[in-house]
Amino acid sequence: MSDDGREHNGHERVPSRQRRRFPGISSRAYEHPADRSALVALRKLTGFDTVFKALSGLLPERSLRLLFLSDSVRVSDQQFAHLNDMLRDACYILDLEKVPPMYVNQDPQPNAMCIGLDEPIIVVTTGLVELLDEEEMRAVVGHEVGHALSGHAVYRTILLFLTTLAVRVAWIPLGNLAIMAIVTALREWFRKSELSADRAGLLAGQDLQASMRGLMKLAGGNHLHEMNVDAFLEQADEYEAGGDLRDSVLKILNVLPRTHPFATVRAAELKKWAASRDYQRLMDGHYPRRDEDKDASVGDSFRESAAHYANHVKTSKDPLMKLVSDLAGGAGDIGGRVRRGFNGFTAPAPPKDGSAKDGSPKDGSPKDQPPTDTPPSDETD
Repeated sequence: MSDDGREHNGHERVPSRQRRRFPGISSRAYEHPADRSALVALRKLTGFDTVFKALSGLLPERSLRLLFLSDSVRVSDQQFAHLNDMLRDACYILDLEKVPPMYVNQDPQPNAMCIGLDEPIIVVTTGLVELLDEEEMRAVVGHEVGHALSGHAVYRTILLFLTTLAVRVAWIPLGNLAIMAIVTALREWFRKSELSADRAGLLAGQDLQASMRGLMKLAGGNHLHEMNVDAFLEQADEYEAGGDLRDSVLKILNVLPRTHPFATVRAAELKKWAASRDYQRLMDGHYPRRDEDKDASVGDSFRESAAHYANHVKTSKDPLMKLVSDLAGGAGDIGGRVRRGFNGFTAPAPPKDGSAKDGSPKDGSPKDQPPTDTPPSDETD
């Protein structure tokens, strides 16, 4: 619908409350820099182009659409009308001209997805619909519309297919390794794409607290009276800053098999973006337009992504990221910090001078006193 209130595609698409609209907005306006850089890295992965072209012709997209049509409830003015209103609202606000079909699928697990090769399809589960209130659900619908606007649906569909295929060919060692290399790269991009879509959800709902509550419910369920957004965000800070290098490695291992970032991390990332100058400029109407996408510089996008990663490493409280930052800055005693960071992974080595465990010589003579000018260590185990 245009700004003068006319209908669009036969539907009145006016948001239920006054929200700012973003005519002609490009997905570049809200895409997380890590999303773009991960996608660039993914496309450079050996063999990805071959697999992508092959699967584009083999994936049973028509079958997928028929499956949802026959075994799910299609959102419309007659079915799940409140979701249909949210979908039209989100498409109106983000100026997505063609409203994608949306289905509600019977599944107690709260989930939503945007898939499809030729045209995106949005699917939400009954578990999600029952978990979230109206404003929280509006952010989720905007999140999926953001995926559609960014063109994420194609790669997400391929990831779903390859994940299933990897299970089927697990008995073929080399075949499985080749597929899992691409699946791992796709998952890394997938997680970053979720941060972009969270931003789109905020633009569609324009209610930061609702977005925060929705992420909190995904982590803790429908017990909102027992939860607190500020305390939830403190968990994200504790998660990033806590522990030593062992915990940093465990964080990486924990996230590798996941398609989504952890809920606390998503909440912290979204709040940080909502407080940024980029978000304020976007809300004031200053944002890249879709008709400028063809002139957008790939090099500039890559440099922006690189700058984001460099700043993330520099400002991160994570022990591993701090170590990387110190390495880049030429800080001394890196070896000692690594050993102390991993203290506890292995038993301490016995003293080389034959002294007892407490540092005193085996003959029972008093141990030497340390020099009084020895500086204390700035690291604690």
